[in-house]
Amino acid sequence: MPANSLEADGRPTCARLDQVSKLFGTFAALRQVSVNLEPGHCYVLIGENGAGKSTLLRILAGLLRPSFGTVKMFGDNEPHDVRERIGYMSHAPMLYDELTAQENLRYFASLYPGRACLTPAEALRQVGLDPELTRTLGQYSQGMRQRTSLARVLLPVPELLLLDEPFSNMDVESARQMVELLAGFRHSSRTIVITTHQRELAAPIADWVLALKAGRVASFEPGSPTL
Repeated sequence: MPANSLEADGRPTCARLDQVSKLFGTFAALRQVSVNLEPGHCYVLIGENGAGKSTLLRILAGLLRPSFGTVKMFGDNEPHDVRERIGYMSHAPMLYDELTAQENLRYFASLYPGRACLTPAEALRQVGLDPELTRTLGQYSQGMRQRTSLARVLLPVPELLLLDEPFSNMDVESARQMVELLAGFRHSSRTIVITTHQRELAAPIADWVLALKAGRVASFEPGSPTL
């Protein structure tokens, strides 16, 4: 399977959403969202709480199916059929506080039997953490916890990174360090999609900024990456 597929106009595409809506009962979390995501770019989804950012990210990850419309990944694939090519970092850390970072990552690596993955030490080094730290996750700062959560996502070497509020509860310096890390991943040709309600934090790496309002696309504008 080719790493990237081409649109009719010859441009590569990583994900294509066409008129995607998502209903929860009578509540419309997304309303007719259409957008193409190209490989090697960083997309920042902004909007107030309840705008539909996390719902859109979960649809891209294959964790939710749209009520209407279509989502195609890496060509004509359904998201759930290419989950191995997608890394999803949820707002919740999904880590075990009583374990060290290495112990956490050894466990998650065991969930990919027969697949070539980074070693826990390699993943931790990629996010700037010392693999030899013996402290448990419960003793980590919020910034270190977020880095460990990102390392977990990097284990299977995904092509598409979906990050839900990666700067949540971080201090300014920790957020800046996370942005620099993500800039490095973007330059390695990965596609990155970040949700945040703090646009200024992700601005240095945003190739495109997609604003959602009440489930609809309010704007889709070029960013001005500086990293």
